[in-house]
Amino acid sequence: MSGVYVVLEDRNGRFGRISFEAIAAANILAAQSGSKPTAIVIGAQTEALAAEAATKNVGKVVRIEHALLSPYTPDGYAAALQQFIAAESPDYIVFPHTYQVRDYAPALAARLGRVLIGDVTQIADGPVFIRSLMQGRLSGSYKSTGGPTLVSVQSGAFRAEDAQSSPAEITTFAPNIEASQIRTKPGEPFRGTAQTVDLGSAPMIVAVGRGIREESNLNLVQDLAASLGAEIAASRPICDNGWLPIERQVGSSGQTVAPKLYVAVGISGAIQHLVGMKGSQCIVAINKDAEAPIFEVADYGIVGDLFEVVPALTEAVKSAKL
Repeated sequence: MSGVYVVLEDRNGRFGRISFEAIAAANILAAQSGSKPTAIVIGAQTEALAAEAATKNVGKVVRIEHALLSPYTPDGYAAALQQFIAAESPDYIVFPHTYQVRDYAPALAARLGRVLIGDVTQIADGPVFIRSLMQGRLSGSYKSTGGPTLVSVQSGAFRAEDAQSSPAEITTFAPNIEASQIRTKPGEPFRGTAQTVDLGSAPMIVAVGRGIREESNLNLVQDLAASLGAEIAASRPICDNGWLPIERQVGSSGQTVAPKLYVAVGISGAIQHLVGMKGSQCIVAINKDAEAPIFEVADYGIVGDLFEVVPALTEAVKSAKL
């Protein structure tokens, strides 16, 4: 066996944040054996991507390169990774939990006769992989015997790694792939509607819950978000009522986010909401109920009437900018 590997994913030649979150997860896993993970980039021309990956917190970068690996197809990726795994015999392979990974990783696991532990939110000593069940109401713990173990990590569950000072070593692996093995013809990449907001990329978010009482009161929270330069988000009841569009919902049935600052206004902290934002670097909660579950995950808690606290906070932010 030869350690922990992490498969990075690019879109139009750029890595998404979730790839760097996968590196963070891989480092937690590799640290249990006192090592660094190896990053994998896949494609037809991967020099630039490999050079970027080498500046991240990894011990080595492997370019899996072949002309038939671009554009992406599940057949090509599964075949290439199957050959690489046979050659390297890794203990663990970590993937970002994306639409693309969900397309090919189960097929890869089936080829290897292994299972894919998907949508992991925590990695404990053992290692034990933890994922949410029943829309966050329960947590399941999984431990794998034998190898390789395939794991995909949930967006926002791990904090993206910072760059390291010296570039890692880069090597190349050339799989043997024939055109006849590619049974699928790629179509247009999946994309959301033009109105969809990518809250996952927002550095600051102000989220509002049912404590706002009425739709007409949303302007209080919108003013705070504007003063901070933050995106506005919501818990499910707000979106169910149609007060904000569904793409701004955070939680188990919405988006998973991990901004630098998450301000929760009038949100009690139901588990379905917490699973979507608990990876935030700094959580500020405003709620009149001192026993609200949101305070259990908050870094800073303000117990008070949001209709008094939010305007005062907005004015304070504006004054600080003068």
